[in-house]
Amino acid sequence: MTTTPGAALPGASGPARAFSRSMFARTLFDNRRVFTAWALATGLLAAAYAGFYPQITADAADGVPESMSGFGFDDLTSAAGYLQGAVFGLLVPLLATFYGAATGARMISADEETGYLDLLLAHPIGRTRLLLHRFAALAAGAVAIAGAVLAAMLAVRTSADLDSVTASGFTAQTLNLALLALVFGALSTALGAATGKGRAFVFGVTAGTGVLAYALNGFATQIGAGRLRVLTPFHYYIGGEPLKNGFRLADAAVLTAVATTLVALGAWRFGRRDLGR
Repeated sequence: MTTTPGAALPGASGPARAFSRSMFARTLFDNRRVFTAWALATGLLAAAYAGFYPQITADAADGVPESMSGFGFDDLTSAAGYLQGAVFGLLVPLLATFYGAATGARMISADEETGYLDLLLAHPIGRTRLLLHRFAALAAGAVAIAGAVLAAMLAVRTSADLDSVTASGFTAQTLNLALLALVFGALSTALGAATGKGRAFVFGVTAGTGVLAYALNGFATQIGAGRLRVLTPFHYYIGGEPLKNGFRLADAAVLTAVATTLVALGAWRFGRRDLGR
């Protein structure tokens, strides 16, 4: 059987047929429920934690262990300080990390593990193009998560007494959240593409790297190694305090450069690797 450029990709049927001529669109369609669930869950969690701000008192803030200061818990009495610790310094960045690790592991590793990758590459789509389209879909999911968190913050801003944080501050922080997810998504996608390892291995290595980087960024100052924070993506994600200072081009550029480099290395290795091994 022969195929022509632009032919439908394998597995297209029903509504999926409209998306099947573009790997990017097809990946979005196939993962629409996953991306929606991640976005809604992260947005709702962020809104729930933000809503606790009016209940924070000076005594409650003083009760936070000093060891948590590296995670942003050093100024819980101001709106920006509370959000930097309880919302954007705690669970939300970890969710973004796990999103990148889990979704990146699905992009190439899952297809190769199931044998679907061979079927895809039998059609007129090169390895590099496949990887880039898959990663672009992952990036769209990261933007959806950031958009959901931004919408949640703006929705509860007045009722939770967060008006002192500007809309531009929220936008800058959620943009960095999307870039953080892209860094770990790029690592996961590149690792799977470069090694051919299974999805569980790729997710485990990426998630483990993310947790270690998160811990290093948080505890570095406590162990007298504050300079090591610049080696973690979390430093560029929140170290510049975008909720207070707004968008910082240098931090965003570092995160973008790291993600781009990882994807480029993964694509380079993927294009030269023997997929039969």
